[in-house]
Amino acid sequence: MKQVMSSRRAVVSGASIAGLSAAYWLARTGWDVTVIERAPAFRDGGQNVDVRGVARDVLTRMDLFDAVKAQNTTETGTVLVDASGAVRAELPSEGPDGPTAELEVLRGDLARTILDHLPGGVVFRYGEQIEDVDDGADDVTVTTSSGGSLRADLLVVAEGVRSATRDRIFGDAVERRELGITMVFGTIPRTASDDDRWRWYTTVGGRQIHLRPDNHGTTRAILSYARGEDLTGLDRADALTRLRERYADAGWEAERVLDGFAESDDVYLDRLTQIRMSTWHRGRVVLAGDAGWCVTPMGGGGASLALTSGYVLAAYLAVEPGDLPSALTRYQEWMRPLVDDVQKLPPGIEHFAYPQTRLGLAARELFDTVLTSKLLAPLTAKLTQVADTDRSLPDLPA
Repeated sequence: MKQVMSSRRAVVSGASIAGLSAAYWLARTGWDVTVIERAPAFRDGGQNVDVRGVARDVLTRMDLFDAVKAQNTTETGTVLVDASGAVRAELPSEGPDGPTAELEVLRGDLARTILDHLPGGVVFRYGEQIEDVDDGADDVTVTTSSGGSLRADLLVVAEGVRSATRDRIFGDAVERRELGITMVFGTIPRTASDDDRWRWYTTVGGRQIHLRPDNHGTTRAILSYARGEDLTGLDRADALTRLRERYADAGWEAERVLDGFAESDDVYLDRLTQIRMSTWHRGRVVLAGDAGWCVTPMGGGGASLALTSGYVLAAYLAVEPGDLPSALTRYQEWMRPLVDDVQKLPPGIEHFAYPQTRLGLAARELFDTVLTSKLLAPLTAKLTQVADTDRSLPDLPA
């Protein structure tokens, strides 16, 4: 698509998937784009994400489908294992949007692919963050931590679930739903016992262990538990000590993962929190990705929604270049059904997914067996279909 010359200026805060998608499509449709990122440099690494549903079409329109597919993690399927590592059930994986999606990549690899294919002229300011926002009638002025200021026609806030800029601007309109689940992510050395499947282990005490292959010769690991201590306020050493205590008798690969985390340089802790908001825009400020609607890994599809949001936002801004409020409203109206669908978690899902007792674990294992049976496998496969819609993406003007 030929770029359109324009004097419209946008500031995008956040350089992960939502921010990069917004920067890509705004630049493609003629905006001058500056991206602010608080990290000192682009952040590689991270855990598995996937591109599903309508986001696959967005990736195709970016001409990046094959480039992202080439970054596949090598994962071929998903199995539930017992304490000995034996497979007790296998999740159905037919089609592109199974538990292991066709486009299964690492967050950093997906973001890097978009970054490497951005249109020319997108400016990055690393090591900075927004300190103040003056949202005026004719423009929005952003003051950064370096003391400088930027004037723009639009501010896109894509800072993630704990966005300080979102909280500053939207205040009480931000609703947080704590799920009571802690997840600890990290990269550990690959061993001969690892294979090309996502191996998922659940045990008593509301504890899970996940091991997933990657395309970098290592293994991505997750320790996840419910209704326990929130470790996010502790320093790394104390958090890992408490984690080791919690998983001391968990079995399977717990000790290996804990030893690996102790040496890993990319351990990340998160206390799962959904973000729910009645509106994602105010004045000349608009939210994209987890800053507006964090769905958490329990809902899934966060990367797909983030990728889609950048396209939909730019499309409606291009369709209605002279009416910013209308364009932002139409963006919200198009994205809302996708987000609402993913955020509706079944009541009590955390109790079922994270059984505390032997009886609860037995019930969970029985349910897994039934759910993955040949009779119910087609229904189970639909549970992973997120960011799926019968609606067409809004068209960009020629």
